[in-house]
Amino acid sequence: MAQAAAARLITKIVDAQAARGSASVVLTGGRNGNGLLAALSSSPARDAIDWGRLDLWWGDERFLPEGDPERNYTQAKEALLDAVPLDPARVHAMPASDGPYGNDADAAAEAYAAELAAAAGPEDHGDVPTFDVLMLGVGPDTHVASLFPELPAVRETERTVVGVHGAPKPPPVRVSLTLSAIRAAREVWLLAAGEDKAKAAAIALSGAGEVQAPAAGAYGRSRTLWLLDAAAASQLPPELYPPAVS
Repeated sequence: MAQAAAARLITKIVDAQAARGSASVVLTGGRNGNGLLAALSSSPARDAIDWGRLDLWWGDERFLPEGDPERNYTQAKEALLDAVPLDPARVHAMPASDGPYGNDADAAAEAYAAELAAAAGPEDHGDVPTFDVLMLGVGPDTHVASLFPELPAVRETERTVVGVHGAPKPPPVRVSLTLSAIRAAREVWLLAAGEDKAKAAAIALSGAGEVQAPAAGAYGRSRTLWLLDAAAASQLPPELYPPAVS
């Protein structure tokens, strides 16, 4: 799944750069997101991307000190970013807990929201750039980014970035895009590989509400793409994933 998704992402970035001169991608962390970045790093086709004309954003971040190995940004640097010639000014990491906002996750979220708004142009019709691709890992509980079922962040409709407190998955304090910001993307890709993601994929694709199943509320302006391996797709309703005909 990671290799197939990486190949698809390379093509999407190259096409966007050819059409508009640059591309913007929102990265996701976790097992599936980091696996995709590692696959992209090892792909011979990666050199087709003009890395200096690529903006990178994050869908969420664990609110930990700079360089902490659990931060999505730290893991992304190890998997890909340190190996390619990115423009540092176009790599938009979320603030760390030892940064200018201290341990105030809400202030860090406001700062990231302001950075997004500053990057948005008149053509974006809002406070978030129209990302070319926004990637999300799907958690076993159907969470995406750091939007967990039933928590206040998944109900947010006004702000584009929020501090998350009391997350059921450690660490409990995080910063996350909201569903409204996620939906600003041209394309939203949801990544799920492994048997532990099968129930979540089935729930999210079976008409569940977004408060109970945040992955169900993640969709793009022009396209929403679920990238699953066979194990993660094993519990999908037959009408969504009909058996192969021999």
